[in-house]
Amino acid sequence: MPSSKAFQSFSQNLELFCERKVQQDAWYEPPQNFLEIEVKNPIIHGFGRKMYTDYEIICRTNIPAFKMKYSSVRRRYSDFEEFRNILERESSRVLIPPLPGKVFTNRFSDEVIEHRRDHLERFLQIVAGHPLLQTGSKALSSFIQDPQWNANIWK
Repeated sequence: MPSSKAFQSFSQNLELFCERKVQQDAWYEPPQNFLEIEVKNPIIHGFGRKMYTDYEIICRTNIPAFKMKYSSVRRRYSDFEEFRNILERESSRVLIPPLPGKVFTNRFSDEVIEHRRDHLERFLQIVAGHPLLQTGSKALSSFIQDPQWNANIWK
């Protein structure tokens, strides 16, 4: 039969283990609100002067302002320009970050496309993560989640 000291030591160790386990479990609980936005998979379309690149926007969230928990849409740079203009009109209290600049030479090179993709992703993460825009913008969730998004609706 174990001594009372050994049992007490075991009991204390078990209690410590349980406390640590509870703390660890809390580390792995899903966050209350999360928003993940990726801009990826650029595709070049068209030929000659009609060429353009579009990007896939993937959104994963549980924030109520967004209609879907998961969405995937494609947008081109001109869509981002229109969207930014809409945000500036509807959200005068919020400073909207700039988009990456227009590119006139080598705009279809891998480096230029990757640079633009990275900056468009950062732009969307900042905009979509802003609490005033999440609750106050009518265009935000539509741009990120609606495959039929049309800038003319917001003019």
